[in-house]
Amino acid sequence: MKLVIHDLNPEEWKQIREEYAENDIISDNGKIQPCIGCFSCWNKTPGQCIVKDGYEDMGYRIHHADEVIVISRYTFGGFSGFVKNVFDRSLGYVLPQFEVVRGETHHQKRYEENKPFTFIFYGHDLGEKEKESAESYVQAVCANIRGYVKEVQFRESPKECIPSPGITHTHQGKILLLNGSMRSAHGNSAIFARKLADQLNAETVTIALQQYKDRMPELFRIMEEVSAVVLCMPLYVDGLPSQVIRFMEKAQKEYKGEPKKIYVLSNMGLYESKQLVHLFESVKQWCTAMNFEYCGGLGISAGELVGVLLPYVSFKYSPMGKITEGIRKLADRINHKQTGEDLYVEPEGFPRSLYIQIANISWNRTARKNGIDPKDLYRKL
Repeated sequence: MKLVIHDLNPEEWKQIREEYAENDIISDNGKIQPCIGCFSCWNKTPGQCIVKDGYEDMGYRIHHADEVIVISRYTFGGFSGFVKNVFDRSLGYVLPQFEVVRGETHHQKRYEENKPFTFIFYGHDLGEKEKESAESYVQAVCANIRGYVKEVQFRESPKECIPSPGITHTHQGKILLLNGSMRSAHGNSAIFARKLADQLNAETVTIALQQYKDRMPELFRIMEEVSAVVLCMPLYVDGLPSQVIRFMEKAQKEYKGEPKKIYVLSNMGLYESKQLVHLFESVKQWCTAMNFEYCGGLGISAGELVGVLLPYVSFKYSPMGKITEGIRKLADRINHKQTGEDLYVEPEGFPRSLYIQIANISWNRTARKNGIDPKDLYRKL
């Protein structure tokens, strides 16, 4: 039996459902919740998500499928918001512990298998650049979810009718820091956003995206009143968190304001900051679709370590030295309304092997704190 994950509407699915008869089908029933970044699928209920909305067993369903087929609208270099949401909720398919695979840090396998994935992207007039972006992205996704790309297909679909943005007055000095993390004020994205805000000369407005998920028109009005937006977020499954993609999809259809300068401040738990490249590429493609100006981003690796140490140890010659300098450079760029290349920073003088060792030990400690035998972290469903 195959597992089919798709974002087609009922009429579109009706046209092809016979092709996928008698398979396990994942579609959007409107009830899926975003990954909240609590890591319970690793350290409280290993292999299973703690959010009970009908999508909590994604790791189990991937494992028990002979093959996974993903059908998604091409969206800013990767999956649609719904399909990405399904992948974000599939963390339990792998283990929290790290290992080095082909020179990069990835999560260890929960199941001793090499799952085949077929990806089918549909969109209007997809060119070679778009196809290359999608192919590169799904390779990264499969590297981290520990499967392999069997095939990537592209299918033509009608052009979506998206209205042109209008023009409204902009308060040129104000900057919006939009926190795309579901962990809100207590997560690493918020820590890095506060560190950046302290170095900005202009008035700043900091907003948690999750607080506006049902009030998008209000959020767009706030966007209309600023000159620049800093998207602050973690890396989820090699790309944008699903809630950020949904915001971008909504903005493309409903935002009416004038173009903005867009900056990115992103962090990740893996060690190599270059693994953020697909997240940055998605924001670039969104900016192109919105007629916004992409001004560059800062990617910070080893986020769980850095988020703990940065508020207390940020002097030049500490492991946080390069991260602190990276935040300063991004702040200078924003203060001077400049654009630039994406910046990638990692803890200085803190070797990858030590980071992995500490991270793996910490998961066992967390398990014990939660009353779980560390052996149960490896549980198979």
